[in-house]
Amino acid sequence: MSKEAGGFSPRCNKMSYKNIETLTWSGDRGGGLCLIDQTLLPLELREIDCPDVETVWEAIKTLRVRGAPAIGIAAAYGICVGLQSLPSDANHEMFKRRLDEVVDYLASSRPTAVNLFWALNRLKQTAHSLLETKSVPEIAEAVFNEAKKIHEEDRAICRNIGKYGQELFNDGDTLLTHCNAGGLATADYGTALAVFFAATEAGKKITVYADETRPLLQGARLTAWELKERGIDTVLICDSMAAMVMKQGKINGVVVGADRIAANGDTANKIGTYGVAVLAKHHNVPFYVAAPVSTFDLTLKDGSGIPIEERKPEEITNGFGKRTAPEEVKVYNPAFDVTPAELLTGIITEFGIITPVNRSNIEKMLSFT
Repeated sequence: MSKEAGGFSPRCNKMSYKNIETLTWSGDRGGGLCLIDQTLLPLELREIDCPDVETVWEAIKTLRVRGAPAIGIAAAYGICVGLQSLPSDANHEMFKRRLDEVVDYLASSRPTAVNLFWALNRLKQTAHSLLETKSVPEIAEAVFNEAKKIHEEDRAICRNIGKYGQELFNDGDTLLTHCNAGGLATADYGTALAVFFAATEAGKKITVYADETRPLLQGARLTAWELKERGIDTVLICDSMAAMVMKQGKINGVVVGADRIAANGDTANKIGTYGVAVLAKHHNVPFYVAAPVSTFDLTLKDGSGIPIEERKPEEITNGFGKRTAPEEVKVYNPAFDVTPAELLTGIITEFGIITPVNRSNIEKMLSFT
Protein backbone atom coordinates (compact mmCIF):
# COMPACT_ATOMS: atom_id res chain seq x y z
CA MET A 1 0.00 0.00 0.00
CA SER A 2 3.04 2.25 0.16
CA LYS A 3 3.14 5.30 -2.07
CA GLU A 4 4.88 8.62 -2.41
CA ALA A 5 4.10 11.35 0.09
CA GLY A 6 1.34 13.81 -0.66
CA GLY A 7 1.86 17.17 -2.35
CA PHE A 8 3.23 20.24 -0.69
CA SER A 9 0.64 22.15 1.28
CA PRO A 10 -0.29 25.61 -0.02
CA ARG A 11 0.49 26.95 3.45
CA CYS A 12 3.86 25.26 3.61
CA ASN A 13 6.23 27.94 2.48
CA LYS A 14 6.95 29.25 5.97
CA MET A 15 10.58 29.75 6.86
CA SER A 16 10.35 30.45 10.61
CA TYR A 17 10.43 27.46 12.95
CA LYS A 18 8.78 29.45 15.72
CA ASN A 19 5.45 29.79 13.89
CA ILE A 20 5.13 26.29 12.53
CA GLU A 21 4.01 23.07 14.22
CA THR A 22 5.34 19.60 13.50
CA LEU A 23 1.83 18.28 12.83
CA THR A 24 -1.44 20.10 12.24
CA TRP A 25 -4.99 18.99 11.51
CA SER A 26 -7.23 21.33 9.54
CA GLY A 27 -11.01 21.30 9.82
CA ASP A 28 -13.37 18.73 11.28
CA ARG A 29 -13.02 14.95 10.97
CA GLY A 30 -13.39 15.35 7.22
CA GLY A 31 -10.32 17.60 7.17
CA GLY A 32 -6.71 16.62 6.78
CA LEU A 33 -3.27 16.13 8.29
CA CYS A 34 -0.28 18.28 7.39
CA LEU A 35 3.23 17.72 8.72
CA ILE A 36 6.77 19.00 8.38
CA ASP A 37 8.85 16.87 6.04
CA GLN A 38 11.85 16.40 8.33
CA THR A 39 13.91 14.69 5.62
CA LEU A 40 14.41 18.12 4.02
CA LEU A 41 15.72 19.89 7.12
CA PRO A 42 17.74 21.97 7.79
CA LEU A 43 18.08 23.20 4.19
CA GLU A 44 14.36 23.48 3.53
CA LEU A 45 11.38 23.90 5.84
CA ARG A 46 8.36 22.37 4.12
CA GLU A 47 5.09 20.74 5.08
CA ILE A 48 3.31 18.00 3.16
CA ASP A 49 -0.36 17.09 3.05
CA CYS A 50 -1.37 13.54 3.94
CA PRO A 51 -4.61 12.91 2.06
CA ASP A 52 -4.77 9.16 2.70
CA VAL A 53 -3.51 6.54 5.14
CA GLU A 54 -0.87 5.33 2.68
CA THR A 55 0.76 8.76 2.79
CA VAL A 56 0.75 8.76 6.60
CA TRP A 57 2.33 5.28 6.61
CA GLU A 58 5.00 6.42 4.16
CA ALA A 59 5.73 9.54 6.23
CA ILE A 60 6.28 7.44 9.36
CA LYS A 61 8.28 4.75 7.57
CA THR A 62 10.64 7.16 5.81
CA LEU A 63 11.10 9.48 8.81
CA ARG A 64 9.29 12.45 7.30
CA VAL A 65 7.72 12.44 10.74
CA ARG A 66 9.78 10.90 13.57
CA GLY A 67 10.15 10.93 17.34
CA ALA A 68 7.99 8.64 19.45
CA PRO A 69 5.31 11.19 20.53
CA ALA A 70 4.98 12.69 17.04
CA ILE A 71 4.73 9.22 15.50
CA GLY A 72 1.90 8.43 17.91
CA ILE A 73 0.03 11.61 17.01
CA ALA A 74 0.53 11.03 13.29
CA ALA A 75 -0.74 7.47 13.64
CA ALA A 76 -3.83 8.65 15.53
CA TYR A 77 -4.67 11.13 12.80
CA GLY A 78 -3.77 8.44 10.26
CA ILE A 79 -6.70 6.39 11.54
CA CYS A 80 -8.99 9.37 11.02
CA VAL A 81 -7.68 9.79 7.47
CA GLY A 82 -8.09 6.08 6.80
CA LEU A 83 -11.71 6.09 7.95
CA GLN A 84 -12.59 8.86 5.52
CA SER A 85 -12.71 6.33 2.67
CA LEU A 86 -15.76 4.62 4.19
CA PRO A 87 -19.01 5.20 2.28
CA SER A 88 -21.55 7.46 3.96
CA ASP A 89 -23.92 4.52 4.49
CA ALA A 90 -21.30 2.25 6.08
CA ASN A 91 -22.66 -0.10 8.75
CA HIS A 92 -20.95 -1.15 11.97
CA GLU A 93 -19.35 -4.22 10.44
CA MET A 94 -17.86 -2.21 7.59
CA PHE A 95 -16.58 0.37 10.05
CA LYS A 96 -14.95 -2.21 12.31
CA ARG A 97 -13.35 -4.00 9.36
CA ARG A 98 -11.89 -0.77 7.96
CA LEU A 99 -10.72 0.36 11.41
CA ASP A 100 -8.88 -2.90 12.03
CA GLU A 101 -7.36 -2.76 8.55
CA VAL A 102 -6.07 0.79 9.06
CA VAL A 103 -4.73 0.07 12.55
CA ASP A 104 -2.86 -3.04 11.41
CA TYR A 105 -1.44 -1.22 8.40
CA LEU A 106 -0.16 1.76 10.40
CA ALA A 107 1.28 -0.61 13.02
CA SER A 108 3.50 -2.11 10.33
CA SER A 109 5.28 1.20 9.62
CA ARG A 110 7.92 1.08 12.39
CA PRO A 111 8.44 -1.48 15.19
CA THR A 112 10.29 0.21 18.08
CA ALA A 113 8.45 3.39 19.15
CA VAL A 114 5.80 2.23 21.62
CA ASN A 115 3.82 5.48 21.27
CA LEU A 116 2.78 4.30 17.81
CA PHE A 117 1.05 1.22 19.20
CA TRP A 118 -0.20 3.06 22.29
CA ALA A 119 -2.00 5.65 20.14
CA LEU A 120 -3.40 3.07 17.72
CA ASN A 121 -4.73 0.92 20.57
CA ARG A 122 -6.20 3.93 22.36
CA LEU A 123 -8.26 4.95 19.33
CA LYS A 124 -9.21 1.35 18.58
CA GLN A 125 -10.47 0.87 22.14
CA THR A 126 -12.42 4.13 21.92
CA ALA A 127 -14.20 2.88 18.81
CA HIS A 128 -14.84 -0.65 20.09
CA SER A 129 -16.35 0.69 23.32
CA LEU A 130 -19.04 2.48 21.29
CA LEU A 131 -19.90 -0.15 18.66
CA GLU A 132 -22.94 -1.39 20.56
CA THR A 133 -24.38 2.00 21.49
CA LYS A 134 -23.52 4.63 18.87
CA SER A 135 -24.03 5.15 15.16
CA VAL A 136 -21.08 4.91 12.74
CA PRO A 137 -20.82 8.72 12.32
CA GLU A 138 -20.89 9.15 16.09
CA ILE A 139 -18.12 6.57 16.55
CA ALA A 140 -16.01 8.21 13.84
CA GLU A 141 -16.46 11.55 15.57
CA ALA A 142 -15.42 10.06 18.91
CA VAL A 143 -12.30 8.56 17.31
CA PHE A 144 -11.42 11.94 15.81
CA ASN A 145 -11.92 13.68 19.15
CA GLU A 146 -9.65 11.13 20.83
CA ALA A 147 -6.92 11.82 18.26
CA LYS A 148 -7.19 15.54 18.95
CA LYS A 149 -7.03 14.79 22.66
CA ILE A 150 -3.78 12.86 22.23
CA HIS A 151 -2.39 15.84 20.32
CA GLU A 152 -3.40 18.36 22.99
CA GLU A 153 -2.24 16.15 25.85
CA ASP A 154 1.23 15.97 24.34
CA ARG A 155 1.56 19.76 24.43
CA ALA A 156 0.97 19.77 28.17
CA ILE A 157 3.25 16.75 28.65
CA CYS A 158 6.14 18.54 26.93
CA ARG A 159 5.73 21.58 29.17
CA ASN A 160 5.66 19.49 32.34
CA ILE A 161 8.73 17.48 31.32
CA GLY A 162 10.53 20.76 30.72
CA LYS A 163 9.41 22.15 34.07
CA TYR A 164 10.67 19.18 36.09
CA GLY A 165 13.80 18.64 34.01
CA GLN A 166 15.14 22.19 34.06
CA GLU A 167 15.26 22.12 37.87
CA LEU A 168 18.08 19.55 37.63
CA PHE A 169 20.50 22.01 36.03
CA ASN A 170 22.06 25.34 36.88
CA ASP A 171 22.86 28.59 35.16
CA GLY A 172 26.07 28.12 33.20
CA ASP A 173 25.76 24.34 32.76
CA THR A 174 26.84 22.63 29.58
CA LEU A 175 24.69 19.66 28.57
CA LEU A 176 24.85 16.99 25.89
CA THR A 177 22.08 15.31 23.92
CA HIS A 178 21.92 12.57 21.30
CA CYS A 179 19.56 12.41 18.31
CA ASN A 180 16.49 14.67 18.31
CA ALA A 181 13.85 14.82 21.02
CA GLY A 182 12.60 18.35 20.44
CA GLY A 183 9.58 20.05 19.00
CA LEU A 184 10.05 18.14 15.75
CA ALA A 185 9.51 14.89 17.69
CA THR A 186 6.42 16.04 19.60
CA ALA A 187 3.42 18.34 19.55
CA ASP A 188 5.12 21.17 21.39
CA TYR A 189 8.76 21.73 22.31
CA GLY A 190 9.95 18.26 22.97
CA THR A 191 11.04 15.91 25.72
CA ALA A 192 14.83 16.10 26.07
CA LEU A 193 14.98 19.51 24.38
CA ALA A 194 12.06 20.68 26.52
CA VAL A 195 14.48 20.59 29.45
CA PHE A 196 16.84 22.96 27.65
CA PHE A 197 14.08 25.25 26.41
CA ALA A 198 12.50 25.46 29.87
CA ALA A 199 15.88 26.18 31.46
CA THR A 200 16.39 29.05 29.03
CA GLU A 201 12.89 30.37 29.73
CA ALA A 202 13.75 30.27 33.44
CA GLY A 203 16.64 32.64 32.74
CA LYS A 204 19.47 30.11 32.80
CA LYS A 205 22.25 30.46 30.29
CA ILE A 206 23.19 26.97 29.10
CA THR A 207 25.25 25.47 26.33
CA VAL A 208 24.17 22.29 24.56
CA TYR A 209 26.51 19.89 22.79
CA ALA A 210 24.59 17.96 20.12
CA ASP A 211 25.92 14.64 18.84
CA GLU A 212 25.54 14.52 15.04
CA THR A 213 23.87 11.06 15.38
CA ARG A 214 25.04 8.74 12.63
CA PRO A 215 23.94 7.55 10.14
CA LEU A 216 21.00 9.90 9.47
CA LEU A 217 22.43 12.90 11.33
CA GLN A 218 19.28 13.82 13.26
CA GLY A 219 21.44 15.68 15.77
CA ALA A 220 23.17 17.73 13.09
CA ARG A 221 20.16 18.30 10.84
CA LEU A 222 17.38 18.64 13.41
CA THR A 223 18.59 19.19 16.98
CA ALA A 224 21.25 21.75 16.12
CA TRP A 225 18.68 23.55 13.96
CA GLU A 226 16.03 23.61 16.70
CA LEU A 227 18.48 24.80 19.34
CA LYS A 228 19.82 27.58 17.13
CA GLU A 229 16.30 28.67 16.21
CA ARG A 230 15.56 29.00 19.93
CA GLY A 231 18.70 31.05 20.52
CA ILE A 232 20.50 28.45 22.64
CA ASP A 233 24.30 28.32 22.54
CA THR A 234 24.91 25.16 20.50
CA VAL A 235 28.01 23.09 19.76
CA LEU A 236 27.75 20.29 17.18
CA ILE A 237 30.12 17.34 17.59
CA CYS A 238 30.65 14.00 15.89
CA ASP A 239 29.37 11.02 17.90
CA SER A 240 32.93 9.84 18.44
CA MET A 241 33.82 13.08 20.24
CA ALA A 242 31.49 12.59 23.22
CA ALA A 243 34.14 10.72 25.20
CA MET A 244 36.67 13.50 24.77
CA VAL A 245 34.37 16.36 25.82
CA MET A 246 33.33 14.40 28.92
CA LYS A 247 36.96 13.65 29.79
CA GLN A 248 37.74 17.34 29.40
CA GLY A 249 35.07 18.15 31.97
CA LYS A 250 32.95 20.14 29.53
CA ILE A 251 29.68 18.29 30.19
CA ASN A 252 27.55 18.72 33.33
CA GLY A 253 24.76 16.39 32.28
CA VAL A 254 23.24 14.35 29.46
CA VAL A 255 19.55 14.40 28.50
CA VAL A 256 18.12 12.14 25.79
CA GLY A 257 14.67 11.02 24.69
CA ALA A 258 13.25 7.49 24.46
CA ASP A 259 11.23 5.36 22.07
CA ARG A 260 10.31 2.58 24.50
CA ILE A 261 11.02 1.96 28.19
CA ALA A 262 10.63 -1.48 29.74
CA ALA A 263 9.09 -2.10 33.17
CA ASN A 264 12.52 -2.12 34.86
CA GLY A 265 13.69 1.12 33.19
CA ASP A 266 15.77 -0.31 30.35
CA THR A 267 15.41 2.30 27.62
CA ALA A 268 15.45 2.09 23.83
CA ASN A 269 16.58 5.22 22.05
CA LYS A 270 18.43 6.14 18.87
CA ILE A 271 21.49 4.03 18.13
CA GLY A 272 24.50 5.41 19.97
CA THR A 273 22.61 6.31 23.14
CA TYR A 274 23.91 3.25 25.01
CA GLY A 275 27.48 4.28 24.24
CA VAL A 276 26.86 7.81 25.53
CA ALA A 277 25.39 6.35 28.74
CA VAL A 278 28.46 4.15 29.28
CA LEU A 279 30.71 7.17 28.80
CA ALA A 280 28.62 9.27 31.18
CA LYS A 281 28.82 6.58 33.86
CA HIS A 282 32.61 6.34 33.49
CA HIS A 283 33.04 10.11 33.74
CA ASN A 284 30.50 10.58 36.57
CA VAL A 285 28.21 12.69 34.38
CA PRO A 286 24.46 12.50 35.26
CA PHE A 287 22.52 10.77 32.49
CA TYR A 288 18.77 11.46 32.20
CA VAL A 289 16.06 10.14 29.91
CA ALA A 290 13.13 12.51 29.24
CA ALA A 291 9.94 10.77 28.15
CA PRO A 292 6.17 10.75 28.75
CA VAL A 293 4.68 7.85 30.69
CA SER A 294 3.10 6.62 27.44
CA THR A 295 6.62 5.54 26.44
CA PHE A 296 6.68 2.86 29.16
CA ASP A 297 5.83 -0.64 28.01
CA LEU A 298 5.00 -2.56 31.18
CA THR A 299 4.37 -5.73 29.21
CA LEU A 300 8.15 -6.04 28.85
CA LYS A 301 10.00 -6.96 32.04
CA ASP A 302 13.30 -5.64 30.67
CA GLY A 303 14.96 -4.29 27.55
CA SER A 304 15.68 -7.69 26.03
CA GLY A 305 12.11 -7.79 24.73
CA ILE A 306 12.19 -4.43 22.94
CA PRO A 307 12.06 -4.95 19.16
CA ILE A 308 14.91 -3.15 17.42
CA GLU A 309 14.25 -1.81 13.95
CA GLU A 310 16.92 -2.52 11.33
CA ARG A 311 17.04 -0.10 8.43
CA LYS A 312 18.37 -0.24 4.89
CA PRO A 313 22.14 -0.65 4.43
CA GLU A 314 22.14 2.26 1.99
CA GLU A 315 21.74 4.65 4.91
CA ILE A 316 25.33 3.75 5.79
CA THR A 317 26.90 2.90 2.43
CA ASN A 318 25.22 5.73 0.48
CA GLY A 319 24.54 8.37 3.12
CA PHE A 320 22.58 11.26 1.60
CA GLY A 321 23.19 9.97 -1.91
CA LYS A 322 26.98 9.64 -1.87
CA ARG A 323 28.64 6.21 -1.71
CA THR A 324 31.20 6.06 1.08
CA ALA A 325 31.75 2.29 1.33
CA PRO A 326 32.84 -0.51 -1.01
CA GLU A 327 30.26 -2.18 -3.21
CA GLU A 328 28.60 -5.28 -1.67
CA VAL A 329 30.16 -4.79 1.77
CA LYS A 330 28.03 -6.33 4.54
CA VAL A 331 26.16 -3.82 6.69
CA TYR A 332 24.48 -3.98 10.09
CA ASN A 333 22.20 -0.99 10.64
CA PRO A 334 20.11 -1.13 13.84
CA ALA A 335 18.19 2.12 14.31
CA PHE A 336 18.06 1.86 18.12
CA ASP A 337 19.93 0.42 21.08
CA VAL A 338 18.89 -0.31 24.66
CA THR A 339 20.47 1.45 27.63
CA PRO A 340 20.29 -0.60 30.87
CA ALA A 341 18.43 1.04 33.73
CA GLU A 342 21.49 0.99 35.99
CA LEU A 343 23.16 3.54 33.72
CA LEU A 344 20.32 6.05 34.16
CA THR A 345 20.48 8.75 36.81
CA GLY A 346 16.78 9.37 36.36
CA ILE A 347 13.81 9.42 33.99
CA ILE A 348 12.08 12.80 33.63
CA THR A 349 8.32 12.36 33.10
CA GLU A 350 5.38 14.74 33.04
CA PHE A 351 4.61 13.70 36.64
CA GLY A 352 8.09 14.12 38.05
CA ILE A 353 11.48 12.44 38.07
CA ILE A 354 11.99 8.72 38.64
CA THR A 355 15.23 8.20 40.58
CA PRO A 356 16.76 5.80 41.24
CA VAL A 357 15.45 4.00 38.17
CA ASN A 358 13.97 0.64 39.15
CA ARG A 359 10.74 -1.29 38.77
CA SER A 360 9.34 -0.18 42.11
CA ASN A 361 9.85 3.53 41.49
CA ILE A 362 8.49 3.25 37.97
CA GLU A 363 5.31 1.55 39.23
CA LYS A 364 4.96 4.22 41.91
CA MET A 365 5.25 7.04 39.35
CA LEU A 366 2.86 5.39 36.91
CA SER A 367 0.27 5.00 39.65
CA PHE A 368 -0.36 8.75 39.28
CA THR A 369 -1.65 8.29 35.72
